[in-house]
Amino acid sequence: MPNKVYASADAALQDIVKDGQTLAVGGFGLCGIPEALIVALQKTGAKQLTCISNNAGVDGFGLGILLETKQIKKMISSYVGENKEFERQYLNGELEVELTPQGTLAEKLRAGGAGIPAFFTPTGVGTLIAEGKEIREFDGQDFILEKSLTADIALVKAYKADKAGNLIFRKTAQNFNPVCAVAGKISIAEVEEIVEIGDLDPDEIHLPGIYINRIVLNAHPEKRIEQMTLKPEV
Repeated sequence: MPNKVYASADAALQDIVKDGQTLAVGGFGLCGIPEALIVALQKTGAKQLTCISNNAGVDGFGLGILLETKQIKKMISSYVGENKEFERQYLNGELEVELTPQGTLAEKLRAGGAGIPAFFTPTGVGTLIAEGKEIREFDGQDFILEKSLTADIALVKAYKADKAGNLIFRKTAQNFNPVCAVAGKISIAEVEEIVEIGDLDPDEIHLPGIYINRIVLNAHPEKRIEQMTLKPEV
């Protein structure tokens, strides 16, 4: 079995990142973001990247740092409302954006990883989402043909991995990470703990190691709260 554990995020990316690649990046808001891998990606200096991610990070964190250095050419996303630099670049014509309904985005990645080239969905019928896409009627209802997504590289965040790449996620950090992993030609997992093969209960594994090519340890990630709301003192 090849060694999947790399000494650092930098080492895991250095021989595979190129200009113009497409990357699928896990996360939902600030939950489950592969932050160390994104920092390592920034340091490669790769340009003209297309990033598939539910969010575009926030200013100064997550994919937001790649927007600041203008390494991203195009975002394929669902929700982008927390990033002022994203907004500025888009309104100034510096960034291409393909807004995709959240469920459709997840299915595009899942289908791409499963080798399904396209699928029909009712989501977006009669809206701007449907423009330029094939529409077909099934049982009296219109459906849009959506093409699947794959990526040259997938960057995902998990809680625990064994050395074979089997992954366990914690709660909502599961979000888009599994579908990003299956859609990537090379998938890299950033994890908080690495254990020996056989130490994970098979029934607790969320994603089989067959989908993961490389593993990076980040034992102390920064766990941000997107919008902290405190109860007023009485």
